[in-house]
This record gives sequence, structure tokens and C-alpha cells, in this order.
Amino acid sequence: MKPFDINNYGNLSELAYPPTDEPLRQIYFISRLQGILAKKREKLGRNIRFSVVTFGCQMNAHDSEKLEGILLEAGFEPSDEENADVIIYNTCTVRENANQKLYGHLGQLKARKKSNPEMLIGLCGCMMQQEDILDYIKEKFRFVDIVFGTFNVFMLAELLCRRYEENKQVIEVLREGTRSYENDLPENRKYSFKSGVNIMYGCNNFCTYCIVPYVRGRERSRTPEDILDDIKRLVKDGVTEIMLLGQNVNSYGKKYMDESSIVAENPDYDFPTLLTDVCKIDGIRRVRFMTSHPKDLSDKLIEVIRDNPKVCRHMHLPVQAGSTRVLQAMNRHYTRERYLEIIDKLRKEVPDISITTDIMVGFPGETEEDFLETVDLVEKVGYDQVFTFIYSIRSGTPAADMEQVPEDIVKDRFDRLLKVVSEKARERVGRFKGTVNEVLVEDIDSHDDTMVTGRMNNNTIVHFKGCAEMIGSYVNVKLTEEKGFYYIGELAGE
Repeated sequence: MKPFDINNYGNLSELAYPPTDEPLRQIYFISRLQGILAKKREKLGRNIRFSVVTFGCQMNAHDSEKLEGILLEAGFEPSDEENADVIIYNTCTVRENANQKLYGHLGQLKARKKSNPEMLIGLCGCMMQQEDILDYIKEKFRFVDIVFGTFNVFMLAELLCRRYEENKQVIEVLREGTRSYENDLPENRKYSFKSGVNIMYGCNNFCTYCIVPYVRGRERSRTPEDILDDIKRLVKDGVTEIMLLGQNVNSYGKKYMDESSIVAENPDYDFPTLLTDVCKIDGIRRVRFMTSHPKDLSDKLIEVIRDNPKVCRHMHLPVQAGSTRVLQAMNRHYTRERYLEIIDKLRKEVPDISITTDIMVGFPGETEEDFLETVDLVEKVGYDQVFTFIYSIRSGTPAADMEQVPEDIVKDRFDRLLKVVSEKARERVGRFKGTVNEVLVEDIDSHDDTMVTGRMNNNTIVHFKGCAEMIGSYVNVKLTEEKGFYYIGELAGE
């Protein structure tokens, strides 16, 4: 857990009114919530259990760590979803199936809630920032207890207090905000040895298929001082691998939350500069980042990756389509040719780099010729892994009003692309077979408890014989069997 001790602030719950300082205000409500839960434990003779269920991207997962940190600090007990009294769904709205998945979960909870008077259901995240979805939730799922959005994750304790004390539904969805307050609150990290760190929030790109700028707002970068201080605290807590998070990390530094910082003296402070400064922190062994937009990937960033061994040899560079015509319709701001130039530069300067991508099939107006250009690009680049998606209509985006490609054609193209992707990725990943690589051990293998799972510097997953004591350590592993997107290996010693 992030260094945090509510006792440092005294008994804030005894104040007549909540403090006006936002971090202190939320600590005040955590303290109030502790008192509420103490009475419930005494009455029921047991703890109140919680589960935070996350849909979507790594930024959502990092938000969920903050939600869990608040709940643990307040006195809730962690549990699985099936046995939880308080369930928080942190939602994603990038694709339509994410919405349907949430509605299915809510439908199943309705009967459980009737039989458990302590059950509370909370909804937060990107879905809640859409007015039409929020109206649908209000109409169809009135048994939901609290609803909040991407801009007020830090308010969880306050919203729960209001729900318990007022005994009515609480909906608090902010339409904008800095999100900086939550950096002063507790978090419950999944791993003790690695952690994500938000360097910015929001997105300015407005791709025609994407809802993110509408639900996460415009780009705002955290100051370098705040980011570096967070990472130094994490290092003291045992973290050796950092993932820098943002919707488009390459545009870091264009607009700051707080201009009264180092950037006032250095207006050219950009992502490559930040990445260099992060690598200077003693104790950090690996640095990753997610996600990069091709239109903003600079030669300067490529040079930083090349020259600094702490920066992991992995670049996730979403292309979305291999046709310039489609890329223009998507408002991606680069051409097929420009993307291939970037790939050539990366491979020239960092020959061992692994490149992964996202590709969308069936974007409105996509022709067979457009699709074949995408297939050709996959063959030319030789990705280590491709995350393929079928275009999903998102209401409120320009692409929703464009001419849609028939479903049967999209399905056929998706299957054809998947075959090419699998073949090329196997060829690319297979280049490491027989070599010895450093692996950070992350967990016990989910299918075989005599094995552990870890990641190479280039993000390739490796499974090998090991035990729980190895988790969090860096070991040398010989890659003996290639399995498409991962390896089976064996310990190779020092």
C-alpha cells in the first residue's frame, strides 16, 4: 500500500463540518466511514466484505487500486465478488460488449441484493460519464446505490458515507476535474514490486471511433515533481518496475495541472525528458510506458529508449488500420507510410525491440482493398503481438453516423486477419527460443502451482518451474519451448 496513515491527521471525524482542503476532506470521510463500519461489525458479528471488479484498460486498473486502498483503510474486508457485501464495478465504455457485460452483472445482483440487507452496489468509471448510459442506469437499475465517474474516484468514502447515513441512492458524476487529489489517498497495489503511475489524464486526439476524450476529458499532465516523488516513495516501498500511464504518453507536457513547477523554468520538458529522469532514480530496474500514439512519437524518444537499458525493449504502438484512407477517416493524423517509417527507425536504433499493436477491423467505409492493406502492413512489420478488435459503434462519436460495414463481411475479415496475425507473431516471438533472458517473476502459474509466471524485459510472458518465494525477484531463464505468444522455460542460474 502507498505510504499513508490516517492517524497522522488526528480524529477528523469529530469536526463539525468537513474540511475545505480536498485531501483532508476525503480523509475526514474515511474516518467517518470507519465509525459506521465499526457499528455494523458489532451488530452483525462479522466484517463487511468488498470486491472491486475492473473492466477495461490499465488506467482503470490503477484507479481500482485507489478504490481498494480507500475501502481497506475504512475497514472493509476484501472478498471475491460472489461473497461481497459491497461491490464496485469500475467500468469501460470503449466497446459495446463492455456495456452489455455490466448490465448482465447487474441483472444477476438484483436478487442477491434483496436477500442481503448489507449489500451495496457502486458503479464508476468511463461508462458513467455518458449521459445516455447514466439515464439508462437510473431508469433500469434503481437498486444501484452509488454512481460516480472518472473525475471523482477519490470521493468513494464520502459517497459511501452519504449512502449509509441518508439511506438513499447517491449519484455524483463530475464533468471535469484535475484528479490530483487522489494522489494523496491510499491505494492497494496488486503487486508489491511493480506499479503503474499516472503521468497524465485525458486525451486530445478525438479519433472518430473513440469515446475516451468525452469521458476522460482533455489532456492534463501531472508535474514532473509529483510524478518523481510518487516513484521515489514506491521505490522505498519495494517497487523495482514502473509503468508510466497515460492515454497518449508521447504528448506529455503540453498542458500541466500546475504550471508553478519545474516546467515554468523549462517549457520544453517533454516525455523523453521525464523518462530520462525516472531512469535516474536509484532502485528502479525497469521502466515501461503505455500508450504511445504514432503521431507524437519523436526521434528523441527513440534515442532515450536506445541509450537507457532501464527502459524496457517493448513498444505498444497502435496502428488501428493499414490503409491511409481509413486512417484519415479515423482522424489518426498519420499515414501508412509514416507509420512504417517509425517502425524502421525503432528497429534500426533498437534492434531487439518487441513491437505490439491494436488493429480494428470493420471501421465504417472499410473496403476489401483497405483491409488487404492492413494485412500487408501486418506482414511487413512483423509484430510480436496484435490485439485485434471488431469496430464497435459508440454513440456520440462521428463514426457512429458513418456507413457501417455488413456484419458478415467484418466477421470474415476478422478471421482472416487473425490467421495472419498468429502466423507472423509466432515467427517473430520464436526468435528467442534457446536464449537465456532475465525474467521478473510475477505470480504462481494459474494452471500449475509448481510453476511461476514472469515477464521478460520485452514484455513476453514466460512460465517455468518455481515457487512463491521467487515472486518479485529477477532470475535468468532459458527459453526452451515457444508457444505462440509465450514461452516455457527453465531456470538457467546466474
